[in-house]
Amino acid sequence: MPRIAEARQPAEPTSAEQKDRYRRILRAASKLGAEHGLERMQMNDVAKEAGVAIATLYRYFPSKTDLFVGVLHSQIQRLSAAGSGSGSGSAPAATGRRADAVADVLIGAGQRMLERPQLATAMLQANNAAQLQGGREYTEANAAFHRVLLAALGVPEPEDEDYRMVRITEQTWYGVLVSVLNGVITAEQADADIRLATRLLLGPRYDGTGAAS
Repeated sequence: MPRIAEARQPAEPTSAEQKDRYRRILRAASKLGAEHGLERMQMNDVAKEAGVAIATLYRYFPSKTDLFVGVLHSQIQRLSAAGSGSGSGSAPAATGRRADAVADVLIGAGQRMLERPQLATAMLQANNAAQLQGGREYTEANAAFHRVLLAALGVPEPEDEDYRMVRITEQTWYGVLVSVLNGVITAEQADADIRLATRLLLGPRYDGTGAAS
């Protein structure tokens, strides 16, 4: 009986030259993904745009799923860097509520993603597919996003319940974004939905209130 090959894990860039090629690939994927989406974009075109050999592209990203999860991860890293630029974590919300601080992060991230809807759709499709596959890129992207939300909540030493809360909040946010991309709700409605959801989900535990006003 023939042996079924296991999915190969992506290589991780280590040298400065490898990291430069890696960043060029992500920039090329972002550009072409915004123009063509996940299905119509070709890996050969990404390699050409990035100025790398196709074998190099596949070494770091064995599939389109890996590639667009990598793009999502890079966006989360920029979000994390922006929040920690002052060295003190995310800026507090104007209301003083920690739930609103999380909403501010999610609304800002969502607005940036929705500026390029085809790329946003590609990243969300890849993230959904990667949940079944696991792998380093997905695991790191998922953990990085949770760190961003926990920092906004002001939780330096999270417990299991804290991770559970940010997972639920993250899943709600993804669902709201999908509704916008599918034309079910407007971007303005999405912002309001995210604000309400964070207050209902996080307010009772972190702000001592369940008020949605």
